[in-house]
Amino acid sequence: MFKSFIATTLALFCLILSACSPGVSGLESYINPNLGYQFLYPNGWIPVAIKGGGTEGVDVIYRDLINRDENLSVIISDVPAGKTLADLGSPTEVGYRFLKNVNSDPSRQQETEFITAKSRDINGKNYYLLEYEVDLPNGEKRHNLASVVVNRNKLFTFNISTNQERWEKMADTFTAVTSSFRVD
Repeated sequence: MFKSFIATTLALFCLILSACSPGVSGLESYINPNLGYQFLYPNGWIPVAIKGGGTEGVDVIYRDLINRDENLSVIISDVPAGKTLADLGSPTEVGYRFLKNVNSDPSRQQETEFITAKSRDINGKNYYLLEYEVDLPNGEKRHNLASVVVNRNKLFTFNISTNQERWEKMADTFTAVTSSFRVD
């Protein structure tokens, strides 16, 4: 009788815990202790070798092994000493500034639409979460999420992207991955 009660209580406890867990599973952890950042990425994604030209500031790239056009990256650039993310502008201002830079680069030949910008505080650090849609010259549409933070005079930009057709399926996973990005 007592064993049955314990087994039932344990099963109920496990059921309650699983109901409280987020709806996203299958994520792995990436930690860069040297530069002090970390994030989760989808299971089945692999690192991409970073080669010279055109990759200035890119620290890491991962992509899906099967859907090769799904990828994420971390780009690190310098900011003047003492500058905070708020000093660079509001979430919307930073998002539009990025949009302006992308759309004004004639080599990119793409149109980018800014969708949303949010700010959130995690352990005393301010993060901006940005969302974009991109129209490529070949007619492909892409969906991007970014998390931006300033830490130790560096601007960290985490970006994850997929094609628009897969966005509905991947939105929750990509949102969880983007929200997992942290700096120490």
